[in-house]
Amino acid sequence: MTRIITLFCIFIAQIGFSQSAESYLEKIRNNEALLTAFFQQMPKGGDLHHHFSGSIYAEPLLERAIAEDFYLNLETMAVSKTKPEKGNWENFSSLKSKGKLDYYQQQVMQTWSIKDYNGSVPSDDQFFDSFMKFEPTIAGHFAEGMLELKKRAIAENVLYIETQLSTIPCDMNVSDLTGFNSKLRQAAEQKDEKAVMKLLDELYKSFQKKDAKKYALDFNNNFIAKLHKDLKIDDDKFTMRYQNFVLRFMDPVDLFKNLTIAFISANESKLVAGVNIVSPEHGENSMKDYWLHMVMFKYCHSKFSDVKYTLHAGELTLGLVQPEELTWHINDAIYVAGANRIGHGVDIAYEANSYDLLKYMSKNNIPIEINLASNEFILKVKENRHPFTLYKEFNVPIVISTDDAGILRSSMTEQYVLLAKRYPDVNYETIKKYVYNSINYSFIQDPSVKKQLLKDLDTRFKTFEANFSKN
Repeated sequence: MTRIITLFCIFIAQIGFSQSAESYLEKIRNNEALLTAFFQQMPKGGDLHHHFSGSIYAEPLLERAIAEDFYLNLETMAVSKTKPEKGNWENFSSLKSKGKLDYYQQQVMQTWSIKDYNGSVPSDDQFFDSFMKFEPTIAGHFAEGMLELKKRAIAENVLYIETQLSTIPCDMNVSDLTGFNSKLRQAAEQKDEKAVMKLLDELYKSFQKKDAKKYALDFNNNFIAKLHKDLKIDDDKFTMRYQNFVLRFMDPVDLFKNLTIAFISANESKLVAGVNIVSPEHGENSMKDYWLHMVMFKYCHSKFSDVKYTLHAGELTLGLVQPEELTWHINDAIYVAGANRIGHGVDIAYEANSYDLLKYMSKNNIPIEINLASNEFILKVKENRHPFTLYKEFNVPIVISTDDAGILRSSMTEQYVLLAKRYPDVNYETIKKYVYNSINYSFIQDPSVKKQLLKDLDTRFKTFEANFSKN
């Protein structure tokens, strides 16, 4: 990093700068190469909307699959450690001996990421379907991925990542509780929150009897803490914390079981910053059970009031779902679930009473996690179709994030380049404020850690900005 900054100083000196960082930014607004150089060097605080598996680039995952001789499905480009009974599968060593490896490597790259995307499949399918195809290459290799992300973050002056690392393994037998699925959905259909809460209370007590805390503590101690300590993740250049998450497509009992354990885990570990919910928001169960999921978060908050949570909400757009389905997801995430942050929030303009909702977010300091590259690819929402300006106009706290930089073949630097190019009314001081927001609104539990990161940001910005006043 020191060498990069030195080279940047030489570059500035050579072109004879005697101006502020803000005036220089205004001068280069329409030059993407100059913007990239500028934002690559600028301190970028934290990345708060970050999926671990989606942030690893396809190249190392493919290299691992080849090295460990995985089986490749020649139609779907999914991989497997062992050969499944059904489907057209062939191991990589066989493909290599037949001279077909190069061809299939290219096919894999175009399936596990958006490399060379040509529109042959819908963009949302291309994105969401990729996870399960490369997922087998990640199991047992979290350490390599964490170190890759740390190295890349340091290289582009990112101080902090709050990543959704892994679901919590749990083999708890809940077959005796499956009857609650229909009961919960019937109560949810009537929007009978009191009835839902009563059913959740019964389930919660059952999970306690089935030793839910054991799964949370095992995950905290033998996975999160061990990896974090063994890899020496935190140092004077970088810090990482972790969000637990649950999957929207699961049936209610299984999802609530996992959510309960996720909250217990976050409540018991300072390394676990908070809780989230993921999977396509427009999926069948995601839509059918959305309100129910929000009540589940509300219930868990009543048990673990110190645990923070951010919710993927409003990652929808006109055409992806029916118009009436765009009117209530962010509302429910905030007013029902009580979310501390909102991820994406793309459908805000369609939300019922959106002005009141935006005012509420502003008044209560509920940030929006803006993911420009992700929203452009998955939802085809960008520039003045994107609600960024709407959030800005209502003074909703904004943080800039990557979402899934590996699949999207993007970076934190690119997010700021897109921001500066597309929204010329966003000046340097405002961008700097967004950077500080990414630490101030992080879920870091230890106040001393957050304080140190803010101090580091001060120092880095002072160094960065001093370069522009030199003759």
